[in-house]
Amino acid sequence: MIQWKSFLIACLFLASCYRVSDKIEPRINDPIQELHFSRLHSPFAPLSEDEEMADWGREMRIALFFAKDLDLYRAVSTYKRAEILIGNKDPGRKTEIQYDILLCYYLGQHYDDAVDMVNKSALAHVDKTFPAYHDLLLILYECYHKMNCTEKEDCVFEMIQKDFPETAEKMNVSRALTSGNLDQIQQINQDLPHPSYLDPMLQSYEAEKKSVRTAQTLNALMPGAGYLYLGQKKSALTAFLLNGLFIAAAYEFFHHNYLAAGIITTSFEAGWYFGGIYGAGEEAKYYNERAYEKNAARTLNEHNLFPVLMMRYAF
Repeated sequence: MIQWKSFLIACLFLASCYRVSDKIEPRINDPIQELHFSRLHSPFAPLSEDEEMADWGREMRIALFFAKDLDLYRAVSTYKRAEILIGNKDPGRKTEIQYDILLCYYLGQHYDDAVDMVNKSALAHVDKTFPAYHDLLLILYECYHKMNCTEKEDCVFEMIQKDFPETAEKMNVSRALTSGNLDQIQQINQDLPHPSYLDPMLQSYEAEKKSVRTAQTLNALMPGAGYLYLGQKKSALTAFLLNGLFIAAAYEFFHHNYLAAGIITTSFEAGWYFGGIYGAGEEAKYYNERAYEKNAARTLNEHNLFPVLMMRYAF
C-alpha cells in the first residue's frame, strides 16, 4: 500500500514538473461581413450632377461600384485616380475620397497602408464635425492594435472614450473577449444587468473546458489516459502502446543483464513518458482555446462587439 502511495505521489510530482499554464491565448479574427456592410450607407452627401460629370466624379462613381462589391484592390486604384484628378478644387470631397481609400485599406487588412493614409492626408486633422469621425477612430484603433502599437492604440482609445463613451464601453468588452482575459470578463459581467448577454458564453465555456492539470496527472498515472480524457482516442492508444512497448523492452533488457541496451531503451521511454505529460497539457490548453474561441466569437458576432461591426457607415 505504501509503495502504491509513493508511486502516485511520484506521478503527481512529475506531472507538476511538466505543468502547462492553463491561461488561454485565443485567436479570434474580425469578420468582414458583406451583409453587414450592405445595410450601411455612406456618411457623405451623394455627388451632384456637376460633380458626376467631372473627371474625378466619374472615377469616384466607378470606385464606389468596386468598393460596394468589396473589390478593394480596384477600388483603391480608382479612388486614387479620383484623388489625383480632383487636386485642390474641393478639399472637402478630397478628404472624403481619402477616407474611402482608408476604409478599403482597413477592410483589406493593409493596416500599415491605412495608417500611412491617415498620416499623409487631411484625415489626420479632422474632428467630430467630420461625418465619419467615429468610424475613423475605430479604424485607427484596430490598425494600431493589429500592428502591436500599444501606446498609439491606447491614445486612440482615450479619444473614443472622450467622444463616444458608449462605443468605448463595448470596446472594453470586445478587448476582454478577444484577449481571453477571463478575470476581466467576469468583472465586466458582474457590472452588467443580470441575466447578462455574457452569461451563456461563460456558462458554455465552463461546461466545455478541460483541466490542464487533470490531463497531465492522468497521463502521468497511465500514459495515454490524459489524451483519452480529451477525447483523442487515437493519440491515447498510440501513447499507451509506445510507452508499454518501451517499458517491456527495457524490462527484458535489464532482466537478461543487457545493461547498455536497457539504459538506452529507458532513456527513450523517459522521453516518451515526460513528453506525453507535457503534450497532454498542451492539448488540453489547445482544446480550451478552441472551445473558448467558438463561444466568444458567437457572442462577439451576435452583439456586434467586433470593432468592424460597430462601424456606422460604409461606402
